[in-house]
Amino acid sequence: MQATATCLEIMGDYARTTGLSDSSSAPRRYLWTDAFAVCNFLQLYRLTGRQIHLDTARRLVDQVHFVLGRYADNDWRSGWISGLDEQSGCEHPTAGGLRIGKKLPERQPHEAFDNRLEWDRDGQYFHYLAKWMQALVRMAVVTGESRYHRWALELARAAHAGFTYRPMAGQSRRMYWKMSVDLSRPLVTSMGQHDPLDALVAYLEIRANSISDEDSMETVDLRDEIADCQAMCAGRTWATDDPLGTGGLLADTFCLAQLPAGADWWEPLKLSSLLTDCQAGVAAFVRSGVLQAPATHRLAFRELGLAIGLHAIDRWSDQCATQSGQVVAAEEEQRQLGRLAGYRDLPAAIEAFWLQAEQQQADSWRDHLDINRVMLATSLAPDGYLLTDCSQ
Repeated sequence: MQATATCLEIMGDYARTTGLSDSSSAPRRYLWTDAFAVCNFLQLYRLTGRQIHLDTARRLVDQVHFVLGRYADNDWRSGWISGLDEQSGCEHPTAGGLRIGKKLPERQPHEAFDNRLEWDRDGQYFHYLAKWMQALVRMAVVTGESRYHRWALELARAAHAGFTYRPMAGQSRRMYWKMSVDLSRPLVTSMGQHDPLDALVAYLEIRANSISDEDSMETVDLRDEIADCQAMCAGRTWATDDPLGTGGLLADTFCLAQLPAGADWWEPLKLSSLLTDCQAGVAAFVRSGVLQAPATHRLAFRELGLAIGLHAIDRWSDQCATQSGQVVAAEEEQRQLGRLAGYRDLPAAIEAFWLQAEQQQADSWRDHLDINRVMLATSLAPDGYLLTDCSQ
C-alpha cells in the first residue's frame, strides 16, 4: 500500500535525523512527537512483520527515558529528575515524570511570566505525559513485557500527584496546565480543557491492559486517581474550535468505546455527548475556512491531529456493523457516528495537501518539521495509535 510505503519513508527519515538510528547525531527528543512515533513504529511492525521496527520502538522508548527523564544539559541540575540514584533511575525512569523537551530552560521562580516565551520553555505537560502512558501501554501489549506497563503505571502516579491539587477542603481536585521539570511547582496554573479526560482515558487504558509483573507486587487499580478524574470531568463540555483538540477528543472517545464490556469508566460521561462535542468541533473547523488558506497560514500538525481522530469514525462504524471486538454502539451513538461520517473525506484531503512537496517548503511546515511529519505518518497508518488492543 502506498500509505504504508510513505509512512515507512517518513519514519525512516525521522529516525535518522533525530539521532535515533544515526548515532553520529545528538538525540533530539520531544515527548509528544515521540509518543506518536512509538505508535507508528509498532504499527509498521504489525504491517510488515519486520523486527527492525519493533527494535526501533524499543530504542526510542529507552532514549526518551534517558533524555527526558533526566535534567537537560542546559540545566544547573543533573541526573534523574525523580531524584533517584543512577541504577534506580534506570529501573524506574518515569518515577519523576518526563520533560517536554523544549529548548529553553524552565522559567525560574524569580522570573516574570511571559506568555509567548512560556511556550518555548521546558517543564512538564500532563497531556504529553498521558500520550506517553498510552504509548508505553501499546509497547506492553505488543511485546508482552511488563516493564513497559510498570513504567506507565509509575508515570500515572507521579503525574497525578504532581499535577492535581485540591483548591479548598471538600472541593474536587483540579489540574495545573504546566509544571516545573521536577514537578515541584506550577508554571501555568490554569487547567487544560481536555486534561482531565486525557487522564481518565490513560488511567483506564493502563488498568484495562494490566500485565503480570513478577518484579513488582504493586496492584494496578489507580482507583483514587480515576475517581479524581471522574469528578473533574463531571458537568464539563468538551467542544473546541481547535482541530488538534477535536482530534484528541475523537481519539479519547474511541478509546473509551474500546474498553472491555462492563468497565466502570463512569456512566454519566456519555459517549453520545462526547460525540456531539466532537461533531461541533469538526463543523467549526470546516466553517473556519482554514482548508482554503495557503500553507503559510496553516499548521499541519493541528490539522493532522484532527485527521487522525476522524480515522476513528470508520473503524468504530465498521466494528459496530460487525459487532466485533468491544466496540458496540447504542442507537444514539450510531446516529452521531453517521453524522460524523459525513466528514470521512476530510482526512484524505488534509493528508494530500501536506504530502505535496510544494506545501512542505512553507515555513509553517519546516518550523515544526518533526511533529508535522510524525503526525502525517500517524494519519496515514493510524491503527497503532487509535486501537488500544485491550487485553481483558
